[in-house]
Amino acid sequence: MTPTIIVHGGAKTITDDKVAANNAGCTAAVEAGWAVLISGGTAAEAVEAAIRVLEADQTFNASLGATLNSDGEVELDAAIMEGSLSWGAVAAVQGIRHPISIARQIMDDKPRLLVARGAERFAADNGAEMCKKEDLIAEEQLEQWKEDQKVIDRPNTVGCVALDASGILAAGTSTGGTTKQQQGRVGDTALVGCGLYADNKIGGCSTTGDGESIIPVVLAKTAIDFLSGDRHPDEAAQMAIDALASKVKGEAGCILIDRQGRVGWAYNSSHMACAYMTVGQDKVAAFTQK
Repeated sequence: MTPTIIVHGGAKTITDDKVAANNAGCTAAVEAGWAVLISGGTAAEAVEAAIRVLEADQTFNASLGATLNSDGEVELDAAIMEGSLSWGAVAAVQGIRHPISIARQIMDDKPRLLVARGAERFAADNGAEMCKKEDLIAEEQLEQWKEDQKVIDRPNTVGCVALDASGILAAGTSTGGTTKQQQGRVGDTALVGCGLYADNKIGGCSTTGDGESIIPVVLAKTAIDFLSGDRHPDEAAQMAIDALASKVKGEAGCILIDRQGRVGWAYNSSHMACAYMTVGQDKVAAFTQK
């Protein structure tokens, strides 16, 4: 199989002053995941490594840099899924620096979704990088929350899809949700079939956008289904976004890798920050719109 990895930093409006930061962050995430793949690591390990980079970058709405909820706090959701249909997820957690890593630990234990205090207890018991919940509040997001500013350049999710040399696919997602969301809200990110999906026989997908629009159309699974008949991931991704737009209102985007290692993406927002790498490229391809 051809090792391949693609990440997104979110379907959103990217202002001119944030283009470089979005490209740099997505590039760094791909480089981290690619280093895992070319050293013989698994797709799940690559997805975790890539998303950890995005979670630590204040450019993106995941962990440090996440939007603040109605109470002015950071609440995080994350999930990961392997193409063998193994999965793990957390939602509405606080004080966890890398929720994607906890989602992976859950996946390796047994498939389930853990939320709030129960997820935090699991994280602490399993050696997670814990912190005070206030430590994840970035100054820019705090000022916007206090001043009730319209938030620009805050995607709803970051994500990654990877294919390893053994032909195993994995997809992952991580988010801080939506600005001033009700405390306890859970969007699409932690929901298999909505925010992410992976099937070794077909492909892998990670989505981004308005969770309340993505959930009812089961966007990630819809995109995977459109890969049938050897359809190119670019076409499948666009068909999935078109299907969403025909049924509900809202912005969304998705990234795909099929079992051959071909990549594709589509979105109906102004921009979507992405980057990818596969065998034969001499450097990461990064872009803020196609």
